[in-house]
Amino acid sequence: MARLVDGKPGVLNVGLAQFAEAVVAAGGAALQIDWAPPAAGDRAAAMALARLVGAPRVEEANRTAFAAFLAASPVLRGVCTVRELPGLDRRVLLHAGPPIEWVRMCGPMQGAIVGAILYEGWARDAEAARALAASGAIRFAPAHHHAAVGPMAGIISPSMPLWVIEDKVSGRRAYSNFNEGLGKALRFGAYGSDVLERLKWIGIVLAPAVGAALDALGGVELKPLMAQALTMGDEVHNRNAAASALLLRRLAGALARTTSSSQGLAEVLDFVAGNEHFFLNVSMAACKAMLDAAHGVPGSSLVTAMARNGVEFGIRVSGLGERWFTAPAASVDGLYFAGYSAADAARDLGDSAITETAGLGGFAMAAAPAIVKFVGGTPEDAIDNSLRMRQITLGESNVFQLPALDFRGTACGIDARRVVDTGIEPVINTGIAHREPGIGQIGAGLTRAPLACFAQAVLALDELGRA
Repeated sequence: MARLVDGKPGVLNVGLAQFAEAVVAAGGAALQIDWAPPAAGDRAAAMALARLVGAPRVEEANRTAFAAFLAASPVLRGVCTVRELPGLDRRVLLHAGPPIEWVRMCGPMQGAIVGAILYEGWARDAEAARALAASGAIRFAPAHHHAAVGPMAGIISPSMPLWVIEDKVSGRRAYSNFNEGLGKALRFGAYGSDVLERLKWIGIVLAPAVGAALDALGGVELKPLMAQALTMGDEVHNRNAAASALLLRRLAGALARTTSSSQGLAEVLDFVAGNEHFFLNVSMAACKAMLDAAHGVPGSSLVTAMARNGVEFGIRVSGLGERWFTAPAASVDGLYFAGYSAADAARDLGDSAITETAGLGGFAMAAAPAIVKFVGGTPEDAIDNSLRMRQITLGESNVFQLPALDFRGTACGIDARRVVDTGIEPVINTGIAHREPGIGQIGAGLTRAPLACFAQAVLALDELGRA
């Protein structure tokens, strides 16, 4: 007791920082504990969380789902078109994020739809394309509902070629469109003649050439390639320089043997070599395949999709079927190209957060310190993000390793319960589209998945468990 009276007080303070400041001002020592009530003070969500944390049925379900995710083995099998997918009619356009109607879509998504309609030849000009889109004659559906993903606006139309990725373990397939490169592109809502001509070239020249090469190779194993890219400075979301080069190296010989036109071969090699984001869409579909392997486990709180449509952010959870849990899409804190600012930016957009859902992208920024030159922050911030995400995940990857963290696996298996418990929102690095259609990308930066989505999922899991 004498030591307590005579010595300087040492205080651990939880709550208002002013209490700790008062202790320090009086000559004592105080350590401020970074704590907030679970579910941001939402009593109902906190009570649901209390019933779910440590619940045997949830823990067992999560072990099953996480094991299926880790065991998945995505292979790049080939190329197809939307027309070859079951359950899709002729006049359907797939889009990024949770479901949304034409009238509510953001500018870039509407612009990309206009471009897709022009690409398909369904309208003669942009005005007619807009009228058609608003008429109800075209059905819009989330790409996720058809085992597909697309970056930014994510618009996929019937004639567009798709990457085909197959999980060797489950046999499930996932799909994504081809990456157009940076700058003005359909995925950012641009639809000028140059954008449409590039899309046509991808369909006529690039996709058939790559498809023939993949057929000759019998496919490309993606996990080893992506793991190698992480050791070479990628995080396979916004930085794909190494992964794109590795894929090109894998395809080059087969391309040379199967492409009949030397001019076509030269065009394909030049395009891929000049597009460091070429691998992005492959990475997304690979992550989709891995997470779909973990989806549908009753009782599991493992998050299997995070996606944004520029208006809403949505998540899907393994144990909650095909339901979406949504909140308003956030703004992106980032770096802008010359002449643009946050006032010009669309809100968070795209299916590419599937990479973060799988423990890559923002979760793997420690592997890619150079990414901060593109999205902002410092190399130390990149490492901090990777470390912080360990608090909201079920474990670590058994394949994807981070050299900067002594080759520990990336944090993966987002647990909706842990997000709500800690208040730590999953970090996402992303491109930024102009809020108006037809302009394109104006920057890149960081954002976070809204806590409200995870609180809704926790409430739904609790309700389902008590039904």
